[in-house]
Amino acid sequence: MGLNEPTSNEAPTTVGGMSRRQQIVRMLLRYRNAGVFSGISLDGELPRLGLQPATGSPTQFVTDLEALGTTFVKLGQVLSTRPDMIPAEYVTALERMQEKVAPIPVEQIRAIIEEDLGASVNKLFVSFDPVPLGCASIAQVHRAELRDGREVAIKVQKPDVAAQLRSDIGVLRSFATAADHLTRVGRKVRFSDWLDEFAKTLRMELDYEAEAASLARFGEHLSPYPELWVPQPMWDLCSRRVLTMELVPGVRVDAIPPVRRTEQSMLPLAAALVRGYLDQIFVHGEIHADPHPGNLRVTPDGQLAIFDLGMVAHVPPRLRERLLKLLFAAVDGRGEEVADEIIAISTRLEDYDEERHLRETGQMIARYAANGTVSEGRVVLEIVRIATSSNLRTPPELSLLGKALLSLESVCQLLAPELNMRKVVEKQLQHVMRARLRKSLSRANLASEAMEVQQLLREGPRRMSDILSLVAENRLQMKVTGLEESRLMENIQKVANRIAAGLITAALLLSSALLMQVPTRFTLFGYPAFAIALFLLGVVIGMGLIVSALLFDHRTRSRVREERGHR
Repeated sequence: MGLNEPTSNEAPTTVGGMSRRQQIVRMLLRYRNAGVFSGISLDGELPRLGLQPATGSPTQFVTDLEALGTTFVKLGQVLSTRPDMIPAEYVTALERMQEKVAPIPVEQIRAIIEEDLGASVNKLFVSFDPVPLGCASIAQVHRAELRDGREVAIKVQKPDVAAQLRSDIGVLRSFATAADHLTRVGRKVRFSDWLDEFAKTLRMELDYEAEAASLARFGEHLSPYPELWVPQPMWDLCSRRVLTMELVPGVRVDAIPPVRRTEQSMLPLAAALVRGYLDQIFVHGEIHADPHPGNLRVTPDGQLAIFDLGMVAHVPPRLRERLLKLLFAAVDGRGEEVADEIIAISTRLEDYDEERHLRETGQMIARYAANGTVSEGRVVLEIVRIATSSNLRTPPELSLLGKALLSLESVCQLLAPELNMRKVVEKQLQHVMRARLRKSLSRANLASEAMEVQQLLREGPRRMSDILSLVAENRLQMKVTGLEESRLMENIQKVANRIAAGLITAALLLSSALLMQVPTRFTLFGYPAFAIALFLLGVVIGMGLIVSALLFDHRTRSRVREERGHR
């Protein structure tokens, strides 16, 4: 069952006498004045809850999210990629968010494995460690041994997690929809669209078959880098709620002992990680949004193991090319080209401030080029912030790219602080550009282009002759489709209706005035009843016309006009 399915049949969770909706509202209200979720209007909830909005600290914000459970831990992880939605100090606090979850009884884990894989744990594995290797809000990981002697890690989804996520997303969607319609920030950011992307990400993370496929793809794509290793899934022991993969030995990148560093240089591992991830993003079109230290381990044989690939975003080829040009221009210090690429991939709102966007983007890129300590991830996230403040809505993939680069930099600082990440990024981007150029000049692409040119040369003269014949005979016509369904025709019809209603109102009032002079036996308040009836009818129609015009004009003013594409 997907996260977008209705949740009306699900009873709201009650904790300590407080419904789940009230818990969420309290959290949103607490940070409203701090600029967090500032587009969500919750004024109607205040009297019922007896609360006044207060401002909490970034650290307390992280604590409150963790206390609300799985959905909001994941929400915090995604919000850490959106500096356009929350203040910078909150982004920094969210980057340090860690899940602290107590393990559930191993009997429940065994029951899920047996239900999904169709056999008892004792038949599937020679041994099964009841003590978990790790425990998160969504899953719990246990060590086991296969009958061929290989050690594996079994990631098992906790029971009732999907139902809780669906319920929470339903509550958040009601707030987001109201914010999109009633607030300026909502119309700019589009909370509903962002929440849909968030729900899609959660659905993917709940599908362990999709994560197993990501492990297989990443293992294939990173095979040119012998320094990197991706544990492979055991397909016969995988399902939507159970993921069995090779056990990853070794130490976390943030716990490497000094003795190990004297025996092995971590610089090749860090450089290979950056190069491999850039290839994965710009060649294969996949962004692993969360390469944090907990997902990376240095193995005993000197490799860097990468796992936990539940949050993987796919980038379309055209957007991938734009992002590559953008990052290449940023690394090269070309601020104007960076701004142009941002405009090309974003949606311009009605009050888009082009001059401010170009000026601030150029200044920021100039500072980045002059300062060798500024990270590429920070630059990309700052680009998103500047664009949003200039009323330019950027695609979510740009924020994910910034978050991924920022996470890579933090990992590289732990592995090899001496690594010059900017040089590695610039060199690898040049390699990617050359690879794309070679691919465009391959025999298959050249043959395809030649066939297009051949078709143009063959059909071009005939089509030009047809056009000239139509012009000579004065029979050239241009057809515009969809005009009858456009907003122009709708507005013209509304104007015509208003004019007609105004004429009818004027005729009714004039007729009532003339009939006032005609004597009759039927009177009302001392005046002819028929004249009074026409007068009241004219007043009702006129007032309705005025109210309709005011409401319609208000909606027209508040509607945000959007435009995509180049300047």
